[in-house]
Amino acid sequence: MKYRDFLTLHVLHHASEEPVTGSFLMEELRRHGYSISPGTMYPLLHSLEREGLLRSHWEVRDGRRVRVYEITEAGKETLEEGKKKLKELCLELLGE
Repeated sequence: MKYRDFLTLHVLHHASEEPVTGSFLMEELRRHGYSISPGTMYPLLHSLEREGLLRSHWEVRDGRRVRVYEITEAGKETLEEGKKKLKELCLELLGE
């Protein structure tokens, strides 16, 4: 698994719980020890959208226009697949 794969799983996980923004995701990842810049986050989100794993729309929040991302069915399938692979890897590395 590449670093991008872990970020992708994290993004898809949060997008599966509720619609998210790039700034929310950067803050959430920061809480987990990742230092993600907008120059990394937004290209990742755009890439996931092009791949059909996320879809986005514009909203106005607190007087500001923000892009909000939601998971797609393909994104849900990818997330479940990723969870299985991650669990398998963790079991192999860490044991039961």
